[in-house]
Amino acid sequence: MIDVSEIGAFLGLDVGKGEHHATAVTPAGKKAFDKRLPNSEPKLREVFAKLKAKHGTVLVVVGQPASIGALPLAVARDMDCPVAYLPGLTMRRIADLYPGEAKTDARDAFIIADAARSVPHTVRAVELADEAVAELEMIVGFDDGLAGEATLISNRLRGLLTPPVAGTCAGAASAAPAVLKLLDQFGSPAQIHKAGHRRLVNLIRPKALRMTERLVEDIFTALDEQTVVVPGTDAAALIVPSLAGLLQAVLDQRKLIAARIEELLEAHPLSKVLTSKPGIGVRTGARILIGVGDASSFPSAAHLAAYAGLAPTTRSSRSSTAANNPPGEETNSSNGPSSSPRSPPWPTRSPRPTTPRRSPKESITPKPSSASPDDEPTCSSPCSARAPTTTHNPPLRVDETHRAPAGQGTASSTDRWPAITSTPKYPPLPRNRATSADQSPSGNGTATTNKLY
Repeated sequence: MIDVSEIGAFLGLDVGKGEHHATAVTPAGKKAFDKRLPNSEPKLREVFAKLKAKHGTVLVVVGQPASIGALPLAVARDMDCPVAYLPGLTMRRIADLYPGEAKTDARDAFIIADAARSVPHTVRAVELADEAVAELEMIVGFDDGLAGEATLISNRLRGLLTPPVAGTCAGAASAAPAVLKLLDQFGSPAQIHKAGHRRLVNLIRPKALRMTERLVEDIFTALDEQTVVVPGTDAAALIVPSLAGLLQAVLDQRKLIAARIEELLEAHPLSKVLTSKPGIGVRTGARILIGVGDASSFPSAAHLAAYAGLAPTTRSSRSSTAANNPPGEETNSSNGPSSSPRSPPWPTRSPRPTTPRRSPKESITPKPSSASPDDEPTCSSPCSARAPTTTHNPPLRVDETHRAPAGQGTASSTDRWPAITSTPKYPPLPRNRATSADQSPSGNGTATTNKLY
C-alpha cells in the first residue's frame, strides 16, 4: 500500500496516443489542475514542475502503465515523483460509485486521482524493473502475438485443405515441418499426384526421417480413394503455398524468440529456483518472473497465494455457517451447509393420474325426460349434464371434490371458486332435459339459476 500522508497533490492521467487528460486533486478533494496534456516530454515536465512548486510532492497515477503510459511514468520518475497505476477493472467498479454515466477522459482522469486520494489501497506502485525483466516482458509479449498468429494461419490452412481432399494433409498435423514443406511446393491434390511417390519422399525426408514413407503412403492412398473434384480446388492451390510459407516463417521466428527468452531467464538470479519446480519451463518461468518478480512486494506467502487465486474465500452472511471455498466456486446453499446432494436445476413433479379415454361406444347418451331426480347428478352446473359428444376429445369430468354437497345447490361451489365472466363453450343441453325446477331438492318448483360454478 502506498503511503499518501506526505502527498500534496494527486495527479490522475487518462493516457492516450496523442494526448492525455490530466486532473490534479488536493488532499481535501479540490481540483488543482484539469486540462488536456500533449504526449510530449517538455509539456509533461512543465506540468509536473508547476504542481511540485505549488503543492510539494505529487503522486502521478495512470490507468495503463505500459505502452502509451510509459512516457509519463518515465518523466515522473526522472523528476522524483512517486508513480502508481489504477487497474482498469478496479477503476470501472469505482466509477460506478460516482454520479453520472458519461464516459469521458476528464471524468476518468478525475476518478483516477480521487481514487488515489480516498482509497489509496486500490492503486499499485509501479516499481522500476531492471533492464533484463523489461526486455523479457517485451519479448514475451511479442511471442504471445506470434502464437496467436500461428494458430490463426494453421486454422485457415486446415479449412482450405479439408474440402479438396479430406484425408491428405488436413487430417495430418498441418503445422508439422514436413507437411508445410510439402504444401509449400505442391498446393493441390493434382500437383501432389503429378509429382510422384519418389519425389515426395526425397522432398520431405530431411524434415521427417521416420515418418516419411508412412506419410507419403497415406497421402497417395487418400488421393486414390477420391474420384471427384471439389469446387474451389484450383483457387485453394494458389492460397495454400503462401499460407504454408507464412506459417513456417512464424514458427521459425518463435524458435528464435524462445532461445532469447531462455538466455534472459538463465541470466536472472531466480531462474534456477523457478525452473526447479515441476511443470515450470522457460515460458512459464518467464511469465512468473514478469508478473511476480522476486515476490518482495508480498508480505507473506498467503498474500502471494491470494494474488494468484489459490487461497480459499470465506463466505459468511448473517446466520449462515462460514465456509471456505476455492475462488470462483459458489456455496451449495445460502442458508447453511447441507448434507443432501445438490438438487437438480428443474424441479421434478410426480406424474398426473391419467384418465382412460372413452371409446365411441361408451359415450354418454341422454336420459329420457321421465327420469327421477335421484338418477340426475347432484351438481346443477352444466358440467354434469352433457350432450352426446361427437368429437374425439374426451368428455369433461368433474372431480368429486369439486361437486356441491347434496341439498346445497351451488352454494359451496360458488364459495369455493370465483365467478367466471365468460362462459366456456360447452355442448348445448338437450331440449327434452328436465328443468332445474324439476330437479330442485325442495320440490317446490322454484327454478334455480344455473351457474357454471
